[in-house]
Amino acid sequence: MNILIVEDESRIAKRIERMTRAIYGNTLQSLKHSNTLYDALNYIENNALDLVFLDLNLNGHNGFDLLTTAVSESFHTIIISAYKDQAITAFEYGVLDFIPKPFNQNRLEQALNRITIKEKKVTNTIKFLAVKKRHKVQLVPIENVLYIKGAGTYTELFLADGKRELHDKSLEKLEQLLSFSFERVHKSYLVKLSEIQEITVASGSKYMAELKNGVHIPVGRTKYKDLKAKWL
Repeated sequence: MNILIVEDESRIAKRIERMTRAIYGNTLQSLKHSNTLYDALNYIENNALDLVFLDLNLNGHNGFDLLTTAVSESFHTIIISAYKDQAITAFEYGVLDFIPKPFNQNRLEQALNRITIKEKKVTNTIKFLAVKKRHKVQLVPIENVLYIKGAGTYTELFLADGKRELHDKSLEKLEQLLSFSFERVHKSYLVKLSEIQEITVASGSKYMAELKNGVHIPVGRTKYKDLKAKWL
């Protein structure tokens, strides 16, 4: 794991670091700390990360200024903040978890377990996927996304208007965030369940999901029964 802590209070940053090291032990590759938005953005741009811990109040600056950039990247973001009233908004932007201050090691470990055991989200509050476009971050409403295709370490978002957007998160990470509205129907596809019109068996015993817009998505043999049960 490569982790960045974005926190302006040194005492809290050291506490997060101590707890994280106790949880991950030798599997932790790097753990860095930034106390300003500028330093955090610079580090994110120049280093590979698996996770960012983000405070929402950084020396008077709004952590949401960094959040849209963070959630468009390949890593997960976990908010650690005393501003509990911002939790719903943070989840709408696509964070993996929101840990309210004060917190203990058990609560931190609970959040980290969602990454290591690929636990899916327990709530369906995400409303946007943030994508980088022309050196800016654009928020794509989840309601406009029909299906998602894995493209190596990236993913392609296929939208209702026929457009495609490239996202930096892997299919596995997006599956964790979108598990309530999207289903992993194939090793390379996530599909919004409400967009499936029919599930068919094609020639050669190949399973297919036909979407309302006429697009056919392959369905993995091991996924077929579970998908049909959920879809019906």
